[in-house]
Amino acid sequence: MASLFTGKVLLTNRTRDEVETDREHWRALENRILLLYFGSGLCPRCRRFSALLRDFHLRLTDEFYVERAAQVAVVYVARDGSEEQHEAFLRRMPRRWLAVPFGDPLGRELELRFSISEVPAVVVLKPNGDVIVGNAVEEIQSLGPACFPNWQEAAELIDRNFLLAEDFEDWTWRSITDPIRRLKYKVEKKTETKERVEEGEGSP
Repeated sequence: MASLFTGKVLLTNRTRDEVETDREHWRALENRILLLYFGSGLCPRCRRFSALLRDFHLRLTDEFYVERAAQVAVVYVARDGSEEQHEAFLRRMPRRWLAVPFGDPLGRELELRFSISEVPAVVVLKPNGDVIVGNAVEEIQSLGPACFPNWQEAAELIDRNFLLAEDFEDWTWRSITDPIRRLKYKVEKKTETKERVEEGEGSP
């Protein structure tokens, strides 16, 4: 995915820092499902959807909702009227979002590449750059974070967040090592309990 931005510049949200190098792009985007969000702070429909997308992203990545962040990244591609509007919009969005700099030709290149004719639009991409969904706005509106596992399956990502079958009823995101850790804990706990019982039986 980082290859999509090779030689380009992305901005980190709420700062003037630039993510310039290919290595930094790789670290921010590699092995993640990428959401290219085409929007504008001037568009009423975009403002309503942006609040929804913000919540969507937080529920997949914020530790308040999940134990480990999902493999997803958002890059905002603006149709804002000015750099001030662009910055004002980003200040209301999650810190993990990246953005194409205001006025950068890359924004127009991405619009043409993915045939964006209206906003809001969200193009969902596999880590290799293949399109999963041409415009996921309606899907996000109707399903919320529940649509992410479908994208994850389509992208054939290594799932870092699976559960043992016994835990499906109480569903929550977990790391790939969590079942192993919990199984080890159960074994250790049983061993510890057995030792205590044996010590109790052997005492006078």
